[in-house]
Amino acid sequence: MLVSLPFSPLLGAPKDPAPPSDRLGLLDAIVQEAIHDGQMPGAVLIVGHDGQVVYRRAFGERSLEPKREPMTVDTIFDLASLTKVVATTTAVMQLVERGKVRLNDPVEKYIPEFGQNDKDDITVRELLVHHSGLTEDLDLTQPWEGREIAFRMAFAQKTVYPPGSRFLYSDINFITLGALVERVTDTTLDAYCAKNIFAPLLMTHTRFLPPAAWRPQIAPTQYDENEKMLRGVVHDPTSRRMGGVAGHAGLFSTADDLSRFAQALLNGSKILSPLTVEKMTTPQQPPSSQALRGLGWDIDSPFSSNRGDLLPVGSFGHTGFTGTSLWIDPTTRTYIILLTNSVHPRGKGSVIALRSKIATAVAAALPLKVSEQDEMRWKSITGYNETQTAARRLAGRNGAVQTGIDVLEAHNFAEILGSPDKNSSDKGPGDGAAAPKRKIGLLTNQTGVDSQGRRTIDILAAAPGISLDAIFSPEHGVTGTLDTTNIGNSHDAATGVSVYSVYGASDAARRPSLDVLKNLDAVVIDVQDAGARFYTYESTLGYFLEAAAKAGIEIIVLDRPNPITGSFVQGPVSDAGHDSFVNYFPVPVRHGMTMGELAKMFNAERALNAKLTVVPMEGWLRGDWYDSTSLAWVNPSPNLRSVTEATLYPGVALVEGTNLSVGRGTETPFELLGAPWIKGRELAQYLNARNISGVRFVPQSFTPTASAYENQKCDGVNILLVERNAFDAPELGIELASALHKLYPEQFHPEKMADILVNQSVEGAISQGEDPRRIAEDWREPLERFQQLRQKYLIYK
Repeated sequence: MLVSLPFSPLLGAPKDPAPPSDRLGLLDAIVQEAIHDGQMPGAVLIVGHDGQVVYRRAFGERSLEPKREPMTVDTIFDLASLTKVVATTTAVMQLVERGKVRLNDPVEKYIPEFGQNDKDDITVRELLVHHSGLTEDLDLTQPWEGREIAFRMAFAQKTVYPPGSRFLYSDINFITLGALVERVTDTTLDAYCAKNIFAPLLMTHTRFLPPAAWRPQIAPTQYDENEKMLRGVVHDPTSRRMGGVAGHAGLFSTADDLSRFAQALLNGSKILSPLTVEKMTTPQQPPSSQALRGLGWDIDSPFSSNRGDLLPVGSFGHTGFTGTSLWIDPTTRTYIILLTNSVHPRGKGSVIALRSKIATAVAAALPLKVSEQDEMRWKSITGYNETQTAARRLAGRNGAVQTGIDVLEAHNFAEILGSPDKNSSDKGPGDGAAAPKRKIGLLTNQTGVDSQGRRTIDILAAAPGISLDAIFSPEHGVTGTLDTTNIGNSHDAATGVSVYSVYGASDAARRPSLDVLKNLDAVVIDVQDAGARFYTYESTLGYFLEAAAKAGIEIIVLDRPNPITGSFVQGPVSDAGHDSFVNYFPVPVRHGMTMGELAKMFNAERALNAKLTVVPMEGWLRGDWYDSTSLAWVNPSPNLRSVTEATLYPGVALVEGTNLSVGRGTETPFELLGAPWIKGRELAQYLNARNISGVRFVPQSFTPTASAYENQKCDGVNILLVERNAFDAPELGIELASALHKLYPEQFHPEKMADILVNQSVEGAISQGEDPRRIAEDWREPLERFQQLRQKYLIYK
């Protein structure tokens, strides 16, 4: 049986829905084939698009046993786990909006007894994104009954994984969240949702514990353990033992009511603000997680079958075990509601494949247009995402990148020489004389080479119209081999040009001389950065911008790749007002920006007003690791000898200033960590038990020939990078510090971390023994604010 009736979901839908297009007619055959194949007895399917219901039909049978009944579009379904998002998540987010709950607060703040068994660091956010480490469900092998018993069982649970370490879908998370709503509001979950969600949206056939009068309209689910058909009684056994009202399951509703709910999320409505909806439906899981989860909502995980093959990753939804699903795509303003009772009559049906087929067919059939603003939304979530990794992230590619010096050569040095009047100078000869050469300084080192391996020094020295009058060398000197602050001025052997060191023990030694700069027209900067905030080349860049503004000359940055990609933004943002050579500007440890982008940001945000030109690369994508560029690796400093070491550096370097060796003076610096007082086996076991994403730890002894513990045997760990796209380097640094603080409180001295961490909140949390993942959650909001600032200065997609 197929039924199609008119319907108005209010909140943006017209009184009479637009007639289904001919192309959506293909959905009829898809659903009827699934019924024929025994995937479910019947279904109600609604598709909304651009504020209208464009498809609304009922198929097959509502009931097969004990008697047959036709499916109707107003059939009421047991929503199963759709309860989590329609009721519980919405309720929690309303409380967040009203300031009664904070996402990064520990759950025990609201439910003190939840903190037992070492759960005191689990946050509200971790429950919502299923990263609490709690198991899937309460124990149903033993007899128990009642909500209070269920709550006691949930609160007494022990974690099976460290909180925040991995995605594990858990009903206990939402049982606890339901209890949290009740504690905070002093009312039952069903009463709160009825008043604050369902009534404002006129969802008149949505509730927990449906009344007996609704029973004929309800789709039965399955025979229970006593061979009684469940109809109007929740199918989920845990919710049933809890009396039918629970945060994870128990809600009943119609497709029409869910259409009202979906349209409200798309329109912005009285139940949640647009900003809250945006936050709730964009990635909120730990950055290194492979599963993309919003707050409550699914985005891209093993449960995302109902998104289909064509709807973008920026869409979101959820499914229910009884055969229900809801998927919403804000970029094309489309939603798909499929309600079935596929478990009827004996639990053998499945609509997993059907959900995907329907979503794919809808996306193919409708003229789905994406606005520029919405395009930015899904681009920030799919592909090279800046806050997380997904299965769709490219592990690598075979690119062909041209760096700034390559582009400059291809342009015949136009960015330096510019228009004819750029070459004229008050100091130059009169009319009719040849234009004077531009007097150029060059900040560079061994990394300043083009794709053919030629030094930027030699290229500019031989370039027509250019006079290379000064070379400036950053930390480690012009050859990049010196590991000392005692670096003096010199001359370049090949060109004879004076080399001025801008590195030393004092602030003055780290800044270019204004007397030298005033004799130049511009300074070209060509150095390879490491992608970490405390890498000193970035501060040197800032110092040159300051000096150039004072001297009235131009800065020209020849851009180079961020070797550890421009797509990950990780770690705590440094505190403002604590400028130093390792903290030029408040940015996170791993900022995901190139030197050219940093130059634009420094110049604007610090109001330096230097005349700045960035010569951008060609062919570089934000998600490119250095080994995807086809460029030869040149050590940016003596102890960063590979992409692996550069990847580990923003984490391991956070603890380098303490009484540890990080492998300097060995063949693999920043891949090792140890000290004479560490027990390597003990440390490795502890760190591996933390399930830190992307890395493993192997006990190893080593004897460094330089730096900390020179020529002393150290016991410690070898850090193995096993999945770099799932790795959060700064969080590793906090994990290392926390582990050492816990295992070796007398021997480990973390005080000097402050100089490079530059974040008093994080420093204090480590000393107080807070869980590293909890610490990382607390820097999420400042990180999001930085990403908004950063967006203005990005050059590459």
